[in-house]
Amino acid sequence: MKTILSLALVLGLCGIARAADEKADPVGTWKCEYDIGDQHRTSTLTITKDSDKLAGTMNWPDQKDAKLKDVKMTNGELTFSAVRVLGENKIPVDYKFTIDGDKLKGKGAVENGGRTTEFDITGKREKKDK
Repeated sequence: MKTILSLALVLGLCGIARAADEKADPVGTWKCEYDIGDQHRTSTLTITKDSDKLAGTMNWPDQKDAKLKDVKMTNGELTFSAVRVLGENKIPVDYKFTIDGDKLKGKGAVENGGRTTEFDITGKREKKDK
């Protein structure tokens, strides 16, 4: 009886660990929304995986294919940075997200004059065409 109970416990824990890994899969295309001041904004985040290395791009309505830097998934948290170009200004933005299934939630952070400004971001993974 002890053996059966131990086996069930181990299998159950393996299933929980696997489910957590699946929930935190960052690969895909994400439609993101956020507000800066009183302006509602959108972006599209695309995360790819080659072997065990993550990469990706970020698109905004006025800027396409900004390559992501230092893309990492650690302890269920996706982090990376991207450079936002607005006119002559190049603004590095650091991102930190948690992923729950097909939903993404986190923050963007911009440093300006020694002060960091953060903004909340939410996103949904686009469904793949079958």
